[in-house]
Amino acid sequence: MCADRALSPAALLQQVADAAPRRAATVIAVDRAGEETVHCRGFTDGTRAEAVTDRTRFELGSATKTFTALLFADMAARGRVGLDDPLSSRVPEWALPRGAAAESITLEHLATHTSGLPRLPPGLLRTALPGWTSNPYGRYPPQRLLKSLARSRVRRAPGTRVHYSNFGVGLLGQLLAEQGGTGYGALLRAQVLDPLGLADTTSDPAEPQATGHWHGRPRPPFVIPGLPGAGVLRSSARDLLHYLRCHIAPDSHPGEGAGVALRAALDEVTRARPRAQGGPALPLSWFHHETPDRQIYYHGGATRGFTTFIGFSRDPAVAVVALTNTMPNLRLRFMNAAQDLLCGLARRPPAG
Repeated sequence: MCADRALSPAALLQQVADAAPRRAATVIAVDRAGEETVHCRGFTDGTRAEAVTDRTRFELGSATKTFTALLFADMAARGRVGLDDPLSSRVPEWALPRGAAAESITLEHLATHTSGLPRLPPGLLRTALPGWTSNPYGRYPPQRLLKSLARSRVRRAPGTRVHYSNFGVGLLGQLLAEQGGTGYGALLRAQVLDPLGLADTTSDPAEPQATGHWHGRPRPPFVIPGLPGAGVLRSSARDLLHYLRCHIAPDSHPGEGAGVALRAALDEVTRARPRAQGGPALPLSWFHHETPDRQIYYHGGATRGFTTFIGFSRDPAVAVVALTNTMPNLRLRFMNAAQDLLCGLARRPPAG
């Protein structure tokens, strides 16, 4: 069920905020055809000294993957990588996954979750258990990526089945960083964040941000050293709303800092890519929902202390950002409420 558009914009945002735990901080921001509405509730930490605003940073979790996809498309537009570059050209032969089809994996397969790689790197769970409720990725360094890749098995031909993989997109981020000759965070800053004017968006867990919570208990900042491209970013509602506007209108919103390649990349990430054996066509990292009257792109994210939803529609032009400083519950009420809001706002009115 989609949101009730008969309600005022403020009331619609309040519905999403009410889907978060009562004491959680939330920031909900919407832009519909240039009309912006923001709802803020709560405080940055338990001292209740500082209220959250549209500039407060929240951890993005897997919504980071959309930034990795944009970085990938930008580097492809610049000719620094190819969308269809084989994985085998980027890693040593000994590190290729097992399975007859492993040599046909491309970088695009990594970005569309169709590589056949597992959700998590083999061997990660063993080191994750001591920090399971705080930083399960904290003890997994980038030096282990290729060993994990070599232990993986591809059981289906790449490009034929969607299997969500933190490992695949995290590996893509690391390969892009190696191609760029720098770390993931520095490369993303130079190629995407600074050109788009996203000053609040950072990969540094030491910079100020809201305090996350797990079942009401404060959590330390999330770290993911081995797979930053899968979940390292934190950002503000203001930055994310602008980020979505750039996707809605790549020719007008990115500003003077975004060159031709980045503007092309903003289109490229939403281009539908048919799968080899049918099924829905896939953008790069974004989830895509299409009906006769609208096309919606969205992504959620979660860490041990935060829940994020970002999504947009180009026609009509709608962007929705929903952030809260608590881990999602099993029913994903907060994410689902935000997606309902986007779905409802993006519905075209009946003709006539």
